[in-house]
Amino acid sequence: MVRVSTAAPFDVKVSPGAHSRVDHNPATPFKASLSNWANRADFSKLPLPHPHLETRMIPRYSRPSMTAIWEPTNKFRIWFEIEAHACDAQAELGVIPRQAAKAVWDKGDKPYTAERIARIDEIERETHHDVIAFLTELAEHVGGEARFIHQGLTSSDIGDTCLAVQLTQAADILLADMEALLAGLKKRALEHKMTVCMGRSHGIHAEPVTFGLKLAGFYAEFRRGRERLRTARREIATCAISGAVGTFANIDPRVEEHVAKKLGLTPEPVSTQVIPRDRHAAFFAALGVIASSIERLATEIRHLQRTEVREAEEFFAPGQKGSSAMPHKRNPILTENLTGLARMVRSAVVPALENVALWHERDISHSSVERMIGPDATITLDFALARLAGVVEKLLVYPDAMQRNIDRLGGLVFSQRVLLALTQAGMSREDAYKAVQRNAMEVWKSGKSFLDLLRADGEVTARLEAKELTALFDMGYHTRQVDAIFERVFGES
Repeated sequence: MVRVSTAAPFDVKVSPGAHSRVDHNPATPFKASLSNWANRADFSKLPLPHPHLETRMIPRYSRPSMTAIWEPTNKFRIWFEIEAHACDAQAELGVIPRQAAKAVWDKGDKPYTAERIARIDEIERETHHDVIAFLTELAEHVGGEARFIHQGLTSSDIGDTCLAVQLTQAADILLADMEALLAGLKKRALEHKMTVCMGRSHGIHAEPVTFGLKLAGFYAEFRRGRERLRTARREIATCAISGAVGTFANIDPRVEEHVAKKLGLTPEPVSTQVIPRDRHAAFFAALGVIASSIERLATEIRHLQRTEVREAEEFFAPGQKGSSAMPHKRNPILTENLTGLARMVRSAVVPALENVALWHERDISHSSVERMIGPDATITLDFALARLAGVVEKLLVYPDAMQRNIDRLGGLVFSQRVLLALTQAGMSREDAYKAVQRNAMEVWKSGKSFLDLLRADGEVTARLEAKELTALFDMGYHTRQVDAIFERVFGES
């Protein structure tokens, strides 16, 4: 007997059926010419999606384990278990006969095949109510004892609790994705711990950092994202079996406690017939922040891959093509793709926030939104995290190019250290800044050596001897605290 549980990462294989896609006969293509677009009669010829096919991302950006969570087979399985566990609790309380609860399991506990789902769809076309259609189809299997199913429950008890299970299942997959990404970032950060490269502010050379330090920063950021997601998972893993307007007038609170325990959830303290949507808003906000972190790392790689920089680049596979017109191109297509996918995940955040303000005890203005953003945001983020992990694992890093870029400005990266040394030698900060900037601007214009210009500047040499100036141009000075930072991030230096 299959059981739905959120206690462990979710993994399910779904056989393709009528609900794995929108049925369409390729022999009768859609009419899409401008001449017939305005003809409303043509719209009736378009194939319609099945009522229970949740909107989700195209297969190009989908992975099977996450997609399976949003398949009708999984949804109806969760619905069944909610109803069956509720019957068990009702029987234990003496509300319904024990034999009735047993019959629900014995006769109704069957796979939700394409045929069963088609029957639910058929009933819904008449009832215009998805939960009633589900219950009617279930009754056809259970028989007379089905009259005891859904005693004191309301549709939101089923739908909201099911969504909590699905989002928890999705969170488990996303957390596993993040663990894989974090492992890759840590490995590459340690590998390039002392690979010196140019640090930039405003896109302009600033002072040296190490490439490992860059990656350590992203590791710390994604670790924070993981903790936010763990919190969001805990907050979304709630169960509401409280009946109309959430008062438990027709159902004992112990039923909710029983169902929650069986599904790995916790009872919602005050459900008002629906689980409060601040929980869902926090969940999708956590996904949005993770997506922004993905975009930040993707953008970093895209900048580093620019021809003028070329300090790192995406792996370019043998046989891969970069352009249909220009055979020489090596484009950062994966990280560009990740930038776009991040936008899609973030697009779910504002609708989730707007879902918080429902009318009184409930309305269903949130429902249509969640049917879209639930699958789309989780499926997209799952794919994006997996893709980013692959990019990090195979990222090509070019230390020689990093050093060439550092050297391009003739030592200007040491300007702050010269400034500080002059103030330590007794020059006012204002005068020291002017002296250093005067020589730095000459480097920008002429390309001369910054150190040579400083040695030839009498105002500077009056304070610092030549050997003191030379000592200031030491790359090791900028990497001397990397061990301490790595100790903070990874617990090891």
